[in-house]
Amino acid sequence: MPRKPDTPKPTPAELELLQVLWPLASGTAKQVHQEMQRAKPDVTYATVLRLMQVMHGKGLLVRDESERSHVYAPAHAQDSVETNLLKDLMQRAFAGSAKALVLAALKTGISKKERDEIEELLREDQPENRK
Repeated sequence: MPRKPDTPKPTPAELELLQVLWPLASGTAKQVHQEMQRAKPDVTYATVLRLMQVMHGKGLLVRDESERSHVYAPAHAQDSVETNLLKDLMQRAFAGSAKALVLAALKTGISKKERDEIEELLREDQPENRK
């Protein structure tokens, strides 16, 4: 049985673009450029277009060429990419230990609200709370 190819690992710039495109679901280079300019006013249209073309070639984006302006969409769901990146980080930096990764994340400092949310998630996951 052929192995399913892994979700490609985006570079930091590609991940930044995906984080703009995921909420939009799809968009033209112009639309993505306008959204990216909110956080990075100096980003150029040419840079965004070229990055999107590269990402399409890598399999990170799909492209609909039926319109005059090509419409791009993420090729992979946000949670799939995030899970893949998290697994990679866990293997490379924490010897595969999810516990070590979580403890390191908690040591970096979290707010009281974040701690309460984490505690609630852990309580919900207790066997006595499952049906």
